[in-house]
Amino acid sequence: MQISPDISLSDNGYSPQNNLHLLENEPQMIIETKGLHKVFHSSDIQTIALENINLNIEEGEFTSIMGPSGCGKSTLLHVLGMIDDPTKGDYFFMGKNVAKLSEKEKNLLRKKNIGFVFQNFNLIEDLTLWENIELPLIYQGIKKTERKRRVEEVIDRLEISHRKDLLPLQLSGGQQQRVAVARAIVGKPRLLLADEPTGNLDSMHGEELMNMLNELNKEGMTVVMVTHSQHDASYSHRIIHLFDGQIINENLNRHR
Repeated sequence: MQISPDISLSDNGYSPQNNLHLLENEPQMIIETKGLHKVFHSSDIQTIALENINLNIEEGEFTSIMGPSGCGKSTLLHVLGMIDDPTKGDYFFMGKNVAKLSEKEKNLLRKKNIGFVFQNFNLIEDLTLWENIELPLIYQGIKKTERKRRVEEVIDRLEISHRKDLLPLQLSGGQQQRVAVARAIVGKPRLLLADEPTGNLDSMHGEELMNMLNELNKEGMTVVMVTHSQHDASYSHRIIHLFDGQIINENLNRHR
């Protein structure tokens, strides 16, 4: 599927064109972590999920995080998305130290700047396609007329407008993942976090989704993706390898 090039993510002061201009002149750091740790406690058991993660991601980058199951990939994504807090260390998002923000400030920062795409889609089963996509805009307090315009824009872009009144269970896996992407980008985030986004898709729909993420990144959106797939990771500029909660190496993708 080819994404229509004439639709831009330019509201709320965010313009991909402006963003790319910044990248050409002075790279802007959107993510910076220093000595990040995450420890889970259960009864007398302590599990170190992340250990001493030092990571910088510039705005406009497409970064993949790879590693075996249980190595901390999804935990890192949840910390970057402010779904979970680190046990120790600093996380700066767009220059702000997340640990020093109130819960309200953190929620507002996340709602306005971060979109999520999950392997299992995480759609609400009793809401229609349209209602699922509109939901984050309602949480942001955006007026109904503007919500309508944005939802129409994104469902036209992803070629799912003819299914807007269907429920998630009436859609194929590929269609559900398109809805999940639409929901993630309708708020025009600066950062898109994707956790195994092709994990439940066949090869054709998986390729379609990766092309979609690639187009969004070319427009200036920062993408951080957790994946087991070397093929999917080949779409990114940089691949970070985790093992036992630690970054063991990074590779630049010379084919991008």
